[in-house]
Amino acid sequence: MKARVHIMLKDGVLDPQGEAVRHALGSLGFEGVEGVRQGKVIELDLQATDKDTAEAEVARMCEALLANTVIERYEVEIE
Repeated sequence: MKARVHIMLKDGVLDPQGEAVRHALGSLGFEGVEGVRQGKVIELDLQATDKDTAEAEVARMCEALLANTVIERYEVEIE
């Protein structure tokens, strides 16, 4: 199975990388971009064969290592 984890900063947390991208887009002539939030995607190849088990395992991985749950939120997709 494959798992994809989308990690984004929580609303209200400053995103200096996103702000730098927004500023750079304006400098390149892309007007009208009012905000950018930057995140990350992590793809995992899993041995699990049960979707529910895989999703629970990946959620535990996120809580333990992959996401900083104080300032980030995550979503897990299992294929």
